[in-house]
Amino acid sequence: MPYDFDTIPERLGTDSQKWQKYPGKDILPMWVADMDFRSAPQILEALHRRVDHGIFGYARPVPSTVDAVVSALEARYSWKIDPSWLVWLPGLVVGLNVTAQAFAQPGDGVMCCTPVYPPFMTAPKNSGREAVAVPLALRSADQRWEIDFERLEASVTPRTKLFFLCNPHNPVARVFRRDELVRLSEFCLRHNLVLCSDEIHCELILDTLPHIPTATLGAEIAARTVTLMAPSKTYNVPGLGTSFAVIADSQLRATFVRATAGIVAEVTTLGFAACEAAYRDGEPWRAELLNYLRDNRQYLLDFVAREMPGVTVEAPIEATYLAWLNVSALGLPDPVAHFEKHGVGLSEGAFFGERRGLHVRMNFGCPRSTLATGLERMKAGVLAARGGA
Repeated sequence: MPYDFDTIPERLGTDSQKWQKYPGKDILPMWVADMDFRSAPQILEALHRRVDHGIFGYARPVPSTVDAVVSALEARYSWKIDPSWLVWLPGLVVGLNVTAQAFAQPGDGVMCCTPVYPPFMTAPKNSGREAVAVPLALRSADQRWEIDFERLEASVTPRTKLFFLCNPHNPVARVFRRDELVRLSEFCLRHNLVLCSDEIHCELILDTLPHIPTATLGAEIAARTVTLMAPSKTYNVPGLGTSFAVIADSQLRATFVRATAGIVAEVTTLGFAACEAAYRDGEPWRAELLNYLRDNRQYLLDFVAREMPGVTVEAPIEATYLAWLNVSALGLPDPVAHFEKHGVGLSEGAFFGERRGLHVRMNFGCPRSTLATGLERMKAGVLAARGGA
């Protein structure tokens, strides 16, 4: 393997939000979606070149940066976009908040399917909109999480203006299929909803499944869709704050841009440099990363099945580096606090819109030895919860 994913980088004592969470405690952080891998060498080289230039003024993307994004979307998803469709943002969460303000008024509803990445629910509330949470359904027939369209229909009202989609889904790691996306598009069109599709994990699909940008399903839904993407999760550069919205419809795009005025910071010079290198030169590194994550996924699945009675992975992990673990059988009132006592820091299921005690999320985007240590610590917590059995 030409790239090194096994070396454990020293992040303790650095500016890492992930590792600063537990100062002075022997708790291995496996919570936030931030991988413990050095970024692709191609990105590091591009950043060094940009730093060597020595001037860091206000930035705009150069043509080669835009071309790298446009070319990648066409090569990977057969999605031909016009460069004018791009709106650059300093983060995907910014995009969610801007979309809520742009296309809904105070008191209007913004619908999403839970459990889901927490900003899907907080972004509407930040500006006085209502977050309308509709639970995903776990279908026993094929053991996969699905959109519950009957509950969507029952939950929509004349004041519902937006639908927030997460595809691939965080935290349940689903890759939605074409028929599901078509049905969701029809739902949005029928109820005159703007569709905001967070596709930040689209390049982290672990199974042989295609990612289908929702805006590629037809001109009608494309005219009502804001697609949010970024190199941050795939190439492990979230701290560089570089994301973008793809908005084909000029009126929709103008409304979105107006909502950014005066409140949204600009992308930095280093962010643009990293973005261009990721999409233009980072594919060999990404391919090796996916292989490593697939092996980590299998290690995790085998360990949980063999060593953690009472913990289950209910559905396939099709994408991302995040495992959604059902711990409800352990009867823990606060699973995260319990596992922290045993030296591993996880994400609380309640943050994603469910009742506390049902699930925890574990980040397996790390060296194999780190994953092994985290799982052993979690195993100790499971045995303690089961009375040492």
